[in-house]
Amino acid sequence: MTTPAASRRNARVPAGRLVLLALVAVAVLAGLDAALLRLGALAPVRSEPLAAVHGVVMVYGFLGTAIMLERAVALRSGGSRRDGWGYAAPAAGGAGTVLLLAQVAGLPVPGGRLLPGAAWVAATAVFVGIYAAIWRRQASFAVLIQALGALAGLGGAALWARGLEAAPIVPWWAAMLVLTVIGERLELARLAFVSGRTEARVLAEATAVLVALVASLLAPSAGYPLLGLTLGVLVLDVAAHDVARRTIRAPGLPRLMAACMLAGYGWALVAALVWVVGGPALAGYRYDTVVHALTIGFALSMVVAHAPVIVPAIARRPLPYHPVMWLAAGLLHLGLLVRVLAGARQAEAAWRLGGTLGVVAVLVLLGAVVVPLAAGGRHPRCNTPGTASTTGTERYGAGLTAQATRPTVTR
Repeated sequence: MTTPAASRRNARVPAGRLVLLALVAVAVLAGLDAALLRLGALAPVRSEPLAAVHGVVMVYGFLGTAIMLERAVALRSGGSRRDGWGYAAPAAGGAGTVLLLAQVAGLPVPGGRLLPGAAWVAATAVFVGIYAAIWRRQASFAVLIQALGALAGLGGAALWARGLEAAPIVPWWAAMLVLTVIGERLELARLAFVSGRTEARVLAEATAVLVALVASLLAPSAGYPLLGLTLGVLVLDVAAHDVARRTIRAPGLPRLMAACMLAGYGWALVAALVWVVGGPALAGYRYDTVVHALTIGFALSMVVAHAPVIVPAIARRPLPYHPVMWLAAGLLHLGLLVRVLAGARQAEAAWRLGGTLGVVAVLVLLGAVVVPLAAGGRHPRCNTPGTASTTGTERYGAGLTAQATRPTVTR
């Protein structure tokens, strides 16, 4: 029988994990400040060097490190103490963020991009190793797709460290996020994908995306339309089989998750269409649309969708569903829509407003996550009338969490 003291010990977040979470928080706050600077809006910290690294900080410092931390937790929880090596991935990701921000602040960090780039290369290399370890425990198509995402992230980090400009390598960064999320969707809703040869087909489509990434570097005029085509086919296939098409009719958390996932698929298709119709998008309005459709419309929307399921596994604290999460999701997609439409009409003030709404959305999401975690589950009444009951929400989240960690169970 577990004693109250033992329960409290089990609920404590390990100190090392707290440090990694703090580094993720530093990255997202720095990235949001840089976003405001690039928009020409008011920002707490005025720094042109910080504005220049907005993209890489958000992708590798924030989203990449957070994803690596979640996978490291899954690896460790399904294995033994020896599997703690997986934490080297988010640790190296956090180190890359610290080194880059130190350079931005004017501290004497030699080598330009070399040191932070090397840290992110190391982080993504260990990230690939995590999936190799998971594969050895239980092979699945979902793990292979996520491993392809990690390989794309490794390639993107290496290209950035070598000094390439962000524009031609953004597709590599985006592919890391897209393939990782799609692989996790196959885990979370596996029963919806096992009919026929669906999983094998999705793996083939994900592989085609990776091939198209290489083509986009070697022959951009042909590579970008190919990349858009392969991405579009992949997203349509996954969206057509995703259980979100049915859970959108359920109340509470299931509806929020489904709405965010379906909207994310829609934005990914927007980016794919831009590449198919217009080819390379390396500057201007089309570039802005593609980048933020994939990173905000798809990736961050998926973060909102899965936060109530994934965050408790990392923080060892409950994150009950609360309607304020709808506010974060609504601001995120409204801001992106305003940004895209304003960019098409070259309406700078509206474009800036749309981008600023996106920043506010992320801050609302952070508040919706941090406040309940800081409360430590002392305020269980978080559901309002008309939403799913707390019991139903917890049961739904528990089911998804069990599926998400299934590949990490030892044989």
